[in-house]
Amino acid sequence: MNSLDKTVFPSNSKFLIIHADDAGLSHSENLATIETLKNGSVNSYSIMVTCPGFEEIANFAINNGQFDYGIHLTLTCEWKNYKWGPVLPVNEVQSLVDANGHFYKSKDDFNKSANPPEIKNELKAQIEKALTLGLQPTHLDCHMYSLGVNTVFFEIYKELGVEYGLPVFLSKQIIESFDLKAERYISNDDFYIDKVLIGNYEVFEKGNLFDYYTNLLNNVKKGLNILLLHPAINNAEMRDICVDHPNFGAQWRQTDLDFITSDHCKELLKKNDIKLITWGDIKKELYSS
Repeated sequence: MNSLDKTVFPSNSKFLIIHADDAGLSHSENLATIETLKNGSVNSYSIMVTCPGFEEIANFAINNGQFDYGIHLTLTCEWKNYKWGPVLPVNEVQSLVDANGHFYKSKDDFNKSANPPEIKNELKAQIEKALTLGLQPTHLDCHMYSLGVNTVFFEIYKELGVEYGLPVFLSKQIIESFDLKAERYISNDDFYIDKVLIGNYEVFEKGNLFDYYTNLLNNVKKGLNILLLHPAINNAEMRDICVDHPNFGAQWRQTDLDFITSDHCKELLKKNDIKLITWGDIKKELYSS
Protein backbone atom coordinates (compact mmCIF):
# COMPACT_ATOMS: atom_id res chain seq x y z
CA MET A 1 0.00 0.00 0.00
CA ASN A 2 2.98 2.35 0.40
CA SER A 3 3.05 3.14 -3.32
CA LEU A 4 0.26 5.47 -4.31
CA ASP A 5 -0.95 5.60 -7.89
CA LYS A 6 2.12 6.73 -9.83
CA THR A 7 -0.06 8.45 -12.41
CA VAL A 8 -1.32 10.74 -9.62
CA PHE A 9 1.89 11.08 -7.59
CA PRO A 10 4.77 10.23 -9.96
CA SER A 11 8.05 9.50 -8.18
CA ASN A 12 9.97 11.89 -10.42
CA SER A 13 8.21 14.91 -8.87
CA LYS A 14 8.55 16.64 -5.50
CA PHE A 15 5.34 16.38 -3.49
CA LEU A 16 4.99 18.10 -0.12
CA ILE A 17 2.38 18.34 2.64
CA ILE A 18 2.99 21.46 4.73
CA HIS A 19 1.37 20.52 8.00
CA ALA A 20 0.59 22.48 11.17
CA ASP A 21 0.38 20.39 14.33
CA ASP A 22 -1.32 21.29 17.63
CA ALA A 23 -4.34 23.30 16.46
CA GLY A 24 -6.66 23.52 19.44
CA LEU A 25 -3.78 23.76 21.91
CA SER A 26 -4.58 27.39 22.71
CA HIS A 27 -6.06 30.59 21.29
CA SER A 28 -2.58 31.75 20.20
CA GLU A 29 -2.00 28.47 18.39
CA ASN A 30 -5.40 28.70 16.70
CA LEU A 31 -4.88 32.28 15.50
CA ALA A 32 -1.50 31.38 14.02
CA THR A 33 -2.77 28.19 12.39
CA ILE A 34 -5.60 30.09 10.72
CA GLU A 35 -3.15 32.73 9.53
CA THR A 36 -0.89 30.08 7.96
CA LEU A 37 -3.86 28.56 6.14
CA LYS A 38 -5.37 31.80 4.88
CA ASN A 39 -2.23 33.79 4.10
CA GLY A 40 0.64 31.32 4.28
CA SER A 41 1.74 28.07 2.69
CA VAL A 42 0.33 25.58 5.22
CA ASN A 43 -2.16 23.30 3.46
CA SER A 44 -2.97 20.79 6.21
CA TYR A 45 -3.39 20.88 9.98
CA SER A 46 -4.48 18.62 12.81
CA ILE A 47 -6.73 19.30 15.79
CA MET A 48 -6.23 18.35 19.44
CA VAL A 49 -9.66 17.36 20.75
CA THR A 50 -8.60 17.31 24.41
CA CYS A 51 -7.28 20.87 24.67
CA PRO A 52 -8.86 24.19 25.74
CA GLY A 53 -8.86 25.63 22.21
CA PHE A 54 -10.68 22.71 20.61
CA GLU A 55 -14.12 24.27 20.17
CA GLU A 56 -12.66 27.42 18.65
CA ILE A 57 -10.65 25.60 15.98
CA ALA A 58 -13.43 23.06 15.43
CA ASN A 59 -15.84 25.87 14.57
CA PHE A 60 -13.28 27.28 12.16
CA ALA A 61 -12.83 23.87 10.53
CA ILE A 62 -16.57 23.32 10.11
CA ASN A 63 -17.00 26.74 8.52
CA ASN A 64 -13.89 26.51 6.34
CA GLY A 65 -14.09 23.08 4.77
CA GLN A 66 -11.73 24.08 1.96
CA PHE A 67 -8.84 23.50 4.35
CA ASP A 68 -7.51 20.00 5.00
CA TYR A 69 -7.38 18.82 8.62
CA GLY A 70 -7.01 15.68 10.72
CA ILE A 71 -7.28 14.60 14.34
CA HIS A 72 -4.12 14.97 16.43
CA LEU A 73 -4.63 12.00 18.75
CA THR A 74 -3.43 13.08 22.19
CA LEU A 75 -2.32 11.00 25.17
CA THR A 76 0.45 13.15 26.67
CA CYS A 77 0.76 16.71 27.95
CA GLU A 78 4.32 18.02 27.97
CA TRP A 79 3.90 21.46 29.56
CA LYS A 80 4.83 22.42 33.13
CA ASN A 81 1.73 24.41 34.12
CA TYR A 82 -0.70 24.02 31.22
CA LYS A 83 -2.55 20.74 31.55
CA TRP A 84 -5.28 18.66 29.96
CA GLY A 85 -6.68 15.18 30.33
CA PRO A 86 -8.88 12.61 28.59
CA VAL A 87 -12.23 13.03 26.89
CA LEU A 88 -13.55 10.00 28.78
CA PRO A 89 -14.19 10.20 32.54
CA VAL A 90 -10.96 9.72 34.47
CA ASN A 91 -12.30 6.64 36.26
CA GLU A 92 -12.63 4.89 32.89
CA VAL A 93 -9.02 5.54 31.81
CA GLN A 94 -7.07 5.64 35.06
CA SER A 95 -3.95 4.13 33.51
CA LEU A 96 -3.64 7.15 31.20
CA VAL A 97 -3.56 9.87 33.85
CA ASP A 98 -1.50 11.03 36.81
CA ALA A 99 -2.76 11.66 40.35
CA ASN A 100 -4.34 14.95 39.21
CA GLY A 101 -6.25 13.41 36.31
CA HIS A 102 -3.95 14.88 33.65
CA PHE A 103 -2.18 13.05 30.86
CA TYR A 104 1.42 12.16 31.69
CA LYS A 105 4.09 14.70 30.83
CA SER A 106 6.55 12.23 29.33
CA LYS A 107 6.21 9.38 26.86
CA ASP A 108 8.19 7.16 29.24
CA ASP A 109 5.63 7.57 32.02
CA PHE A 110 2.82 7.03 29.54
CA ASN A 111 4.51 3.86 28.28
CA LYS A 112 4.98 2.47 31.80
CA SER A 113 1.40 3.10 32.91
CA ALA A 114 -0.97 2.95 29.94
CA ASN A 115 -3.35 0.04 29.44
CA PRO A 116 -4.00 -0.79 25.73
CA PRO A 117 -7.82 -1.16 25.98
CA GLU A 118 -8.02 2.20 27.74
CA ILE A 119 -5.82 3.77 25.05
CA LYS A 120 -8.14 2.55 22.32
CA ASN A 121 -11.27 3.64 24.18
CA GLU A 122 -9.89 7.12 24.78
CA LEU A 123 -8.70 7.60 21.22
CA LYS A 124 -12.03 6.44 19.83
CA ALA A 125 -13.74 8.92 22.18
CA GLN A 126 -11.56 11.73 20.81
CA ILE A 127 -12.42 10.81 17.23
CA GLU A 128 -16.10 10.37 17.99
CA LYS A 129 -16.26 13.74 19.77
CA ALA A 130 -14.86 15.38 16.66
CA LEU A 131 -17.23 13.52 14.33
CA THR A 132 -20.26 14.25 16.51
CA LEU A 133 -19.47 17.95 16.38
CA GLY A 134 -19.46 17.77 12.58
CA LEU A 135 -15.78 17.57 11.77
CA GLN A 136 -14.75 15.62 8.67
CA PRO A 137 -11.06 14.76 9.18
CA THR A 138 -8.84 13.57 6.35
CA HIS A 139 -6.32 11.66 8.50
CA LEU A 140 -5.05 10.72 11.95
CA ASP A 141 -1.73 11.68 13.48
CA CYS A 142 -0.35 11.57 17.00
CA HIS A 143 0.82 14.21 19.48
CA MET A 144 4.52 13.73 20.38
CA TYR A 145 4.24 10.48 18.38
CA SER A 146 3.55 8.91 21.79
CA LEU A 147 1.94 5.79 20.29
CA GLY A 148 5.35 4.91 18.87
CA VAL A 149 6.71 3.96 22.29
CA ASN A 150 5.88 0.29 21.68
CA THR A 151 4.42 -1.94 18.99
CA VAL A 152 1.21 -2.77 20.89
CA PHE A 153 0.22 0.89 21.14
CA PHE A 154 1.26 1.47 17.53
CA GLU A 155 -1.02 -1.29 16.30
CA ILE A 156 -3.96 0.46 17.99
CA TYR A 157 -3.01 3.59 16.07
CA LYS A 158 -3.01 1.72 12.76
CA GLU A 159 -6.24 -0.13 13.59
CA LEU A 160 -8.06 3.15 14.15
CA GLY A 161 -7.11 4.29 10.67
CA VAL A 162 -8.64 1.14 9.18
CA GLU A 163 -11.74 1.41 11.36
CA TYR A 164 -12.44 5.02 10.38
CA GLY A 165 -11.20 4.81 6.80
CA LEU A 166 -8.52 7.44 7.36
CA PRO A 167 -4.83 7.54 6.44
CA VAL A 168 -2.57 7.41 9.49
CA PHE A 169 0.71 9.30 9.65
CA LEU A 170 3.31 6.53 9.81
CA SER A 171 7.02 7.30 9.60
CA LYS A 172 9.98 4.95 9.76
CA GLN A 173 12.18 8.00 10.14
CA ILE A 174 10.46 9.11 13.34
CA ILE A 175 10.40 5.59 14.79
CA GLU A 176 14.12 5.22 14.17
CA SER A 177 14.78 8.60 15.81
CA PHE A 178 13.61 6.92 19.04
CA ASP A 179 16.31 4.23 18.57
CA LEU A 180 13.63 1.67 17.72
CA LYS A 181 13.54 -0.79 14.82
CA ALA A 182 11.14 0.56 12.22
CA GLU A 183 10.50 -2.85 10.65
CA ARG A 184 8.81 -3.98 13.87
CA TYR A 185 6.29 -1.15 13.51
CA ILE A 186 5.73 -0.56 9.82
CA SER A 187 5.47 -3.22 7.12
CA ASN A 188 5.77 -2.91 3.38
CA ASP A 189 1.99 -3.20 3.18
CA ASP A 190 1.52 -0.03 5.24
CA PHE A 191 1.29 3.41 3.71
CA TYR A 192 3.96 5.60 5.27
CA ILE A 193 5.76 8.88 4.66
CA ASP A 194 9.47 8.64 5.24
CA LYS A 195 10.68 12.01 4.05
CA VAL A 196 9.82 14.00 7.18
CA LEU A 197 11.12 17.57 7.44
CA ILE A 198 11.09 19.16 10.90
CA GLY A 199 12.95 21.81 12.88
CA ASN A 200 16.05 21.11 14.93
CA TYR A 201 16.57 22.28 18.53
CA GLU A 202 20.31 22.96 18.21
CA VAL A 203 19.61 25.09 15.15
CA PHE A 204 16.84 26.92 17.03
CA GLU A 205 19.19 27.65 19.96
CA LYS A 206 21.62 29.31 17.54
CA GLY A 207 18.82 31.45 16.08
CA ASN A 208 19.07 29.86 12.64
CA LEU A 209 15.69 28.14 12.31
CA PHE A 210 14.45 30.41 9.49
CA ASP A 211 17.56 29.62 7.42
CA TYR A 212 17.23 25.93 8.33
CA TYR A 213 13.71 25.81 6.85
CA THR A 214 15.03 27.56 3.75
CA ASN A 215 17.63 24.84 3.36
CA LEU A 216 15.00 22.11 3.85
CA LEU A 217 12.85 23.46 1.01
CA ASN A 218 15.89 23.91 -1.22
CA ASN A 219 16.67 20.22 -0.74
CA VAL A 220 13.26 18.55 -0.92
CA LYS A 221 13.63 15.09 -2.43
CA LYS A 222 11.53 13.61 -5.20
CA GLY A 223 8.58 11.60 -3.92
CA LEU A 224 6.26 12.28 -1.00
CA ASN A 225 7.49 14.62 1.76
CA ILE A 226 5.91 16.25 4.80
CA LEU A 227 7.04 19.42 6.57
CA LEU A 228 5.88 19.48 10.21
CA LEU A 229 5.37 22.90 11.80
CA HIS A 230 3.90 24.21 15.06
CA PRO A 231 2.86 27.81 14.37
CA ALA A 232 1.77 30.04 17.25
CA ILE A 233 2.01 33.67 18.30
CA ASN A 234 4.78 34.42 20.78
CA ASN A 235 2.56 36.33 23.20
CA ALA A 236 1.97 36.19 26.96
CA GLU A 237 -0.45 33.25 26.66
CA MET A 238 1.97 31.14 24.66
CA ARG A 239 4.97 32.05 26.81
CA ASP A 240 3.04 30.98 29.91
CA ILE A 241 2.17 27.67 28.26
CA CYS A 242 5.75 27.01 27.19
CA VAL A 243 7.51 28.14 30.37
CA ASP A 244 10.78 26.22 30.93
CA HIS A 245 10.23 24.41 27.62
CA PRO A 246 12.06 26.19 24.76
CA ASN A 247 11.97 23.08 22.55
CA PHE A 248 8.91 23.74 20.35
CA GLY A 249 8.31 26.71 22.65
CA ALA A 250 6.77 30.11 22.01
CA GLN A 251 9.68 31.63 20.08
CA TRP A 252 10.14 28.48 17.98
CA ARG A 253 6.45 28.54 17.08
CA GLN A 254 6.60 32.22 16.17
CA THR A 255 9.49 31.46 13.82
CA ASP A 256 7.40 28.71 12.21
CA LEU A 257 4.61 31.25 11.71
CA ASP A 258 6.94 33.89 10.30
CA PHE A 259 8.62 31.53 7.87
CA ILE A 260 5.55 29.79 6.48
CA THR A 261 3.64 33.06 5.92
CA SER A 262 6.58 34.77 4.21
CA ASP A 263 6.87 35.59 0.52
CA HIS A 264 10.29 33.97 0.79
CA CYS A 265 8.67 30.59 1.51
CA LYS A 266 6.27 30.94 -1.42
CA GLU A 267 9.20 31.78 -3.69
CA LEU A 268 11.14 28.72 -2.50
CA LEU A 269 8.21 26.43 -3.28
CA LYS A 270 7.95 27.87 -6.77
CA LYS A 271 11.70 27.91 -7.44
CA ASN A 272 12.10 24.29 -6.39
CA ASP A 273 9.04 23.12 -8.37
CA ILE A 274 7.44 21.67 -5.23
CA LYS A 275 3.88 20.42 -5.67
CA LEU A 276 1.68 20.75 -2.61
CA ILE A 277 -0.69 17.91 -1.81
CA THR A 278 -2.92 17.22 1.17
CA TRP A 279 -3.90 14.29 3.35
CA GLY A 280 -7.26 14.55 1.62
CA ASP A 281 -5.56 13.76 -1.70
CA ILE A 282 -3.92 10.72 -0.09
CA LYS A 283 -7.19 9.61 1.50
CA LYS A 284 -8.88 9.75 -1.90
CA GLU A 285 -6.22 7.50 -3.42
CA LEU A 286 -6.11 5.00 -0.56
CA TYR A 287 -9.83 4.69 0.07
CA SER A 288 -11.49 5.56 -3.25
CA SER A 289 -12.15 1.95 -4.28
